[in-house]
Amino acid sequence: MMRKTSLILLGAAAGVAITLVTTQPRLLLEGARAQAAAPDTYRQLSLFGDVFERVRADYVEKPDDGKLIESAINGMLAGLDPHSSYMDSKSFRDMQVQTRGEFGGLGIEVTMEEGLIKVVAPIDETPAAKAGVMANDIITHLDDEPVQGLTLNQAVEKMRGPVNTKIKLKIMRKGMDKPLEVSITRDIIRVRSVRSHLEGDDVGFIRITQFNEQTTDGLKKAIADLTTQSGEKLKGFVIDLRNNPGGLLDQAISVSDAFLEKGEIVSTRGRNAEETQRFNARAGDLSKGKPLIVMINGGSASASEIVAGALQDHRRATLIGTRSFGKGSVQTIIPLGSGNGALRLTTARYFTPSGRSIQAKGISPDIEILQDVPEELKARTDTRGEASLRGHLKAEGDEQTGSQSYIPPDPKDDKALHSALDLIRGITKNSAYPPNPKTSVPN
Repeated sequence: MMRKTSLILLGAAAGVAITLVTTQPRLLLEGARAQAAAPDTYRQLSLFGDVFERVRADYVEKPDDGKLIESAINGMLAGLDPHSSYMDSKSFRDMQVQTRGEFGGLGIEVTMEEGLIKVVAPIDETPAAKAGVMANDIITHLDDEPVQGLTLNQAVEKMRGPVNTKIKLKIMRKGMDKPLEVSITRDIIRVRSVRSHLEGDDVGFIRITQFNEQTTDGLKKAIADLTTQSGEKLKGFVIDLRNNPGGLLDQAISVSDAFLEKGEIVSTRGRNAEETQRFNARAGDLSKGKPLIVMINGGSASASEIVAGALQDHRRATLIGTRSFGKGSVQTIIPLGSGNGALRLTTARYFTPSGRSIQAKGISPDIEILQDVPEELKARTDTRGEASLRGHLKAEGDEQTGSQSYIPPDPKDDKALHSALDLIRGITKNSAYPPNPKTSVPN
């Protein structure tokens, strides 16, 4: 769903002329109504041009024309909804790296601690792991330049780079008197959006942290590995979507499709009726119909809600946890030409197979389980989801509701996981498992 759109802003004393060139005819002026509105629209654009020139001429310091235009664009988009925005060329590149799920780098997960870079963990089979970088290492210098004073993003950007280029790290490690110097050659790093393990020897646990271009392949590998490891003992799967902020629509569709034999997965509806798109499952359930439980919470948003909603509506999975975030809108990334960044524009709402729009409402789990949160962390869980965001798209139909946020629980205290395991193993029973067939779904 990529629109090739070019937006050209031409500053002039008389105002700002805007030319919109697009492959989508609907964005052109449509009929007499649009023609009638044009004079007033261009009067407003003339007003903008007057203000622009007044600021350029009279502001206390000489402003940067490019920054003025960029700020005007940001203001225009911010007035639409919380998810429409302008990305400059760097932000656009960063977004592409995130959604692609691979980049040239070292292969370490890092955080900032007291102004220095702390290694959370090296990623298996990456240059950093092969060079001996370890969890809890403190990186003090990058190519002999001190890390102190850099932000985490700036440090990460320095560590990333073209494949087959080298970087030198100076590392402080507990138990060593002198810093360790390591030279590492960058390679392609693939973000692990899917992690999995066996709970006991009979339940496959799959955690999906985001929906990037690697997610479906990661899911397929996880299902295959867990099935091989457990063999005939495998009773079912638990899919953990808690705190997953979403990502690519096509990945949400293919992840849902992995567990469905047929039927609609999601539909998207834009401004005009003819823009409605429906996405359907293809035959082939990779889990072979084994019981499936999906864990969600207030941090499960967008693509996560598409998966949860599709599996719930088709009664393929039981949802456990708390109400999801409620982001039921689709954003299209529209490149603005070489070096000009891109537009992130809300272009549609999405609907679950039964026709539910979860915008500003979220998805309710079949079994609600509240996670105990330590007193000192409770402030971090105080969120109402999409409905609390200023300027959000309004919900359709029912009243807006909130959600509980997520603090990753210690596995031994994870109430939702324990309940999921008990249900799959048949230790406990609940009327919602298998899900109550009260929802009619087109197949």
